[in-house]
Amino acid sequence: MEAKESARRPGGTSGVAVVTGAGSGIGRAVALELLRAGWSVALAGRRAATLEETAALAPEDAATAVVPADVSRPDDVRALFTAARDRFGRVDLLFNNAGTFGPGGVPVEDLPYDAWRHVVDTNLHGAFLCAQAAYRQMKEQDPQGGRIINNGSLAAHTPRPHSVAYTATKHALTGLTKSLSLDGRPYRIAVGQIDIGNAATDMTARMREGVPQANGELAVEPMMDVADVARTVRHMAELPLEANVQFATVLATTMPYVGRG
Repeated sequence: MEAKESARRPGGTSGVAVVTGAGSGIGRAVALELLRAGWSVALAGRRAATLEETAALAPEDAATAVVPADVSRPDDVRALFTAARDRFGRVDLLFNNAGTFGPGGVPVEDLPYDAWRHVVDTNLHGAFLCAQAAYRQMKEQDPQGGRIINNGSLAAHTPRPHSVAYTATKHALTGLTKSLSLDGRPYRIAVGQIDIGNAATDMTARMREGVPQANGELAVEPMMDVADVARTVRHMAELPLEANVQFATVLATTMPYVGRG
């Protein structure tokens, strides 16, 4: 795919990042936080229009490349990282964020195979493909190394009702994070995971109206500002490669997660 460059300055002061799912929600918030901090950012996602909206929200002197890509497609992922390298020269950070929850409220026995496969292709296969491409680039570039941060979600720890596909992929992502972290050590590739609970985005708007709980009741759940997530990712990203946040959990303080609620 061809990168669509915005009218931004070339290069940045804090390195080069690839952010997937950058057209909305957590991906947009993280991309903008990095851009404000001087990073150059390749904005990846399926819809060019929303990526352009993210780029338009960046500081005027920020360096962006808009690269429409479906992370579940190997050719798109290869093109994404080629575009980032051609535009900025290297890749220092991948925020592996693209994901989908799938159809909500569907019992296990009624979940269509195509819906299951779409969630697995996006959340797990997509994360692997992007991590693999980033790993290859980081291993080969000079100076060698970089960082991968996977968006795991609280579903990497515990499920919500009727979330079998999403929860299974997020549990798998934890294993992917650990394995990548181990294999990246010889090449100065640090890999960590951020598990996020109830950040206020369009995807989580339904929680303000009530969502199913384990006891069968509906409950409105507390939310936190997505900017707090973005600042946490930036902190993880800007550590020296000799230090790594292996796992971070950031959640709305009083959401029903710890203990019984």
